[in-house]
Amino acid sequence: MTEPNESNPPEDQPTGDVENKEAAKQAEQAKANSEYGATDLEHLSDLEHVRERPSMYIGDRSTRGFHHLVYEVVDNSIDEAMAEFASSVIVTVHNDNSVTVEDDGRGIPVDRHPQLSEQVGRDVSTLEGVMTVLKFGGKFSKGAYQTSGGLHGVGVTVVNFLSEWCEVEVYRDGFVWQQEYERGVPQGPVQKGQPTKKRGTKTTFKPDGQIFNVSKFNHDTLAKRLQELAFLNRGVMIIFVDERTGDRDEFKYEKGIIEYVEHLNRATNALHPDVIYLNGITEGVGYEIALQYSEEYTENLHSYVNNINTHEGGTHVSGFKTALTRTLNNYAKKENMVKDMALSGDDFREGLTVIINTRIPEPQFEGQTKTKLGNSEVEGFVNSAFGEFFNKYLEENPKVAKIIVRKAMLAGQAREAARKARDLLRNRKDALGGGGMPGKLRDCISKEMERCELFLVEGDSAGGSAEGGRLRDFQAILPLRGKILNAYKAREDKVLANEEVRSMFQAIGIGIGAEQDINKRRYNKVVIMTDADVDGSHIRTLLLSFFYRQMNELVAGGHVYVAQPPLFRVLHKKQTRYVQTEEEMKTQLLENGLADCAFVDENDEMIEGEKMEKLCRTLAPLEEAIVALERRGIGLKIHAVRMDPTTNKLPVFRLVIGREDHWFVSKKEVDAFLEERGLLAEPESNLPEAGPIVDGEVVDSDAPASEGQPEAEQDPSEVPHVTELHEVRTINIKLSELAELGFDIQALIPQERTGSTESRYTLRRGETETGLEDLRGLLAAVRSAGERGLQVTRFKGLGEMNPEELRETTLDPQNRTLMQVTMSDASAADDMFRILMGDKVEPRREFIEKHALDVRNLDV
Repeated sequence: MTEPNESNPPEDQPTGDVENKEAAKQAEQAKANSEYGATDLEHLSDLEHVRERPSMYIGDRSTRGFHHLVYEVVDNSIDEAMAEFASSVIVTVHNDNSVTVEDDGRGIPVDRHPQLSEQVGRDVSTLEGVMTVLKFGGKFSKGAYQTSGGLHGVGVTVVNFLSEWCEVEVYRDGFVWQQEYERGVPQGPVQKGQPTKKRGTKTTFKPDGQIFNVSKFNHDTLAKRLQELAFLNRGVMIIFVDERTGDRDEFKYEKGIIEYVEHLNRATNALHPDVIYLNGITEGVGYEIALQYSEEYTENLHSYVNNINTHEGGTHVSGFKTALTRTLNNYAKKENMVKDMALSGDDFREGLTVIINTRIPEPQFEGQTKTKLGNSEVEGFVNSAFGEFFNKYLEENPKVAKIIVRKAMLAGQAREAARKARDLLRNRKDALGGGGMPGKLRDCISKEMERCELFLVEGDSAGGSAEGGRLRDFQAILPLRGKILNAYKAREDKVLANEEVRSMFQAIGIGIGAEQDINKRRYNKVVIMTDADVDGSHIRTLLLSFFYRQMNELVAGGHVYVAQPPLFRVLHKKQTRYVQTEEEMKTQLLENGLADCAFVDENDEMIEGEKMEKLCRTLAPLEEAIVALERRGIGLKIHAVRMDPTTNKLPVFRLVIGREDHWFVSKKEVDAFLEERGLLAEPESNLPEAGPIVDGEVVDSDAPASEGQPEAEQDPSEVPHVTELHEVRTINIKLSELAELGFDIQALIPQERTGSTESRYTLRRGETETGLEDLRGLLAAVRSAGERGLQVTRFKGLGEMNPEELRETTLDPQNRTLMQVTMSDASAADDMFRILMGDKVEPRREFIEKHALDVRNLDV
């Protein structure tokens, strides 16, 4: 007997009914087709698509994508260095959080591009093509670059499209070439400027606040990536200048990844003094490997392909591991150092710190994220080259060889002890029955793993609050007494001997170390929930260290979270809200104020609703840029006098000649002025002083003057100095937006008014009126108005919450905020653990001294 279906109706069902149903189905389909036509489809330009879907190109609109903009521009400069055309890269974060990246490479070509010019029907510079056309670059063939990190030809174009404004200067063919853009749109053709002996490219951009929900670059995030690039490209000088703090870091490593290994091992004790190093090239594939063993119990391996960190490894890593295990096993057997014991690859890699850096002309990555190399031939190249080299090294350095093998033997013994400890836990589980769960675990009712959550809480008292506040159907609570074992500094058998670790091991259920099986987890989310004080932070760090080292599969799978209790409680009448951060509090106060505030201008015109909201959204970034300008000692009132009446723009460039002070809106105006006087300007530069300054630039003292350049230096008192005020570009853009709302720059400046005691502007909220003398005070006034009637309480975290508050703020999925712990920056996490958890005191002291002034809300 067959089941009913459209092609074979059951015997008791009339055929006519089937036909009627089929006709109805066809009619429904025809209706759906009629509602979906050509007008429902649209074609987006490159610029529109990038701005509409930025996450496709840079990851996200938050911190990760925000910093990725800098990496895209820097990678172009590093590609020039890899091709041996550049020796220095300078990255500068300005006071307004715009960024300049400058190199001394060949410079982007500026001549007419035939293909693009033909396509658009006008002469198009190659520079404009690079900045405004996707899938346009020099990395598709091997003419310009033999190896590079970029493959898709979208990098700097995307940066331009996602920037509020962008400016590119190219030093090439004996001249300065320049073009400006606003939100990806060129503001004119490429301009030929003054003669210069410099070469290279200088790109300055300001990320667009309409795209990103963050506005400030993190110094340490940028510094770490730039230092990493300096390690990987030995001899290249990378300078990082942060004008916001006055910090200047110079990264240059003549020994490259050898110094990288030494840097990673700075907080531990090495087993042999010298870093073992190999470099070579096979059939166009370059590779270098640096390694050193330490007293640590964990492996610390970092692999790269064309400067890209391959977090998931790939063929270059598997080739190295195979060769290392084979060579050490052969040596140990040859020297009769192991008899009854069989050592594994994990044993030989315990305590190993290694950098694998490869240069591959045509890398094949598995997936868009470029985290795993797929070139099969690379495995054989690395395996053969390293195996031959390492075998010779062990023969020539028997003392070091025996230290490494003995280290592996101890690791093998510990592995066997850990296996027995795991067996004991399993046997105990079988003997107890019912899952063998720890007695203090308050388990959840549901058995649907995808729904279940395990909260690791600090102490029995906090566990009691969490027990009272949890949603028992799918939330389990495991209280942890005191501070767990430092899993970073202990071998697996010692870790398993710790009671708190055993409790987590039993509750989570995936196993530990090499025997992890993520599919056996009992909970889909494991949430660390500790107080926001010093002890809570320490416990959280210890738990993160434990998961990173012993249950890394759980972290890699995205199953570990940190609970983020709110910073503020806001009471309004009978309603209670919780706010997570200072910035969110400011935003909510602004929104609360905007809900029922009205603004009265000088003409008694009332502004409210959407227009009022747009006015405040425009004023927020404008105020930040004005403050950055004032940090330079330039007041808005004085600068407004210099505004160009034709363009209604403030001067962006300041030119100083002796005691003369000149201001210009564009670089073209600066060049025209200097040309008229027959002068050459000295531009601002963070380049290292490699020689004397000639014609406004640092040059090699032995370098001959370029053709057409004057041989003699200018009178020092007559040397022009040009300063670019990057924040003024933002101010000019926001002033144009302000003009659309009916305000000019004078609205931002208090005015002297005679014969009137009334305020210039008025902010009304109900019966309350607040007088304002300029628009700059509007945001603070709206926030202040928004705070009226609210009771705002700031508290430090879980310790001050009763079970009801804990449920509402931190446990209830509808309201809570959880921070997912990822492996995306495993090297940074590993370095941090080594510094804070390692044996050496000095690196830890240096870290504390460096970051002491960054501490906020310290609980003492």
